[in-house]
Amino acid sequence: MTASETTVSAETLEQLRHVSTATLTTQLFKRGLRNVFLQGVAPLVKPAPGAPNLVGPAFTLRNIPAREDLDHVGVFQDPDHPQRKAVETAPPGSVLVQDCRGDRTVASTGSILTLRLAKRGVAGMVSDGAVRDSGTISELGLPIWCAGASAPLNLAKHHAVDMNVPIACGGVAVYPGDIVVADVDGVVIVPREMAEEVARDATEQEQLEVFIQQRVAEGSPLRGTYPPNEETLAAYKAWREAQKQ
Repeated sequence: MTASETTVSAETLEQLRHVSTATLTTQLFKRGLRNVFLQGVAPLVKPAPGAPNLVGPAFTLRNIPAREDLDHVGVFQDPDHPQRKAVETAPPGSVLVQDCRGDRTVASTGSILTLRLAKRGVAGMVSDGAVRDSGTISELGLPIWCAGASAPLNLAKHHAVDMNVPIACGGVAVYPGDIVVADVDGVVIVPREMAEEVARDATEQEQLEVFIQQRVAEGSPLRGTYPPNEETLAAYKAWREAQKQ
């Protein structure tokens, strides 16, 4: 089965909602992937402690630099304008990911398009550009990770050219269908063909780390505890069994 044919289960997506991006980067590093964390991208509204992550398959939008003779407000009269079309096409539960080349001097979206995404059931949006109407967007409830706020409209710098194609966002390759995971630290891209095993192992890693944190809080030294030696792993196994009873 190829990456494009890989289906990510609802169970896997639910697991990814409850593991940190820090843990995911470790699991992906173990599998040889180092460049998976978007740079310069942060939550527009900081998630509440304990809130589940933003998780969903990527639906991408690619922008190139604008050109003045092509990018004027009249282009929005075209219902097939790629930006408008992406907003109307991104599937419910997906995450719209925009390639803005890291340019945060203009907006990549505003309140009306964001509202439309929310009404259509899109899970959230990630952009390595800025957003406008940030105060209004913050009240819409749609999770947004971006490079900040900027008032000028997208046409001043961006020309939307294509959707649901491979893009770069925050210096990371994003392929359509890759799994986007975003928390308070930022955004990680998980290749969908790895999602199931990464979610499973990340969940196990965090359970082990809860035990290790308890040991450290009780005064255990790092040596033999973190990373755990055989004695610590045996104690962890017994702790897990006791929890099941």
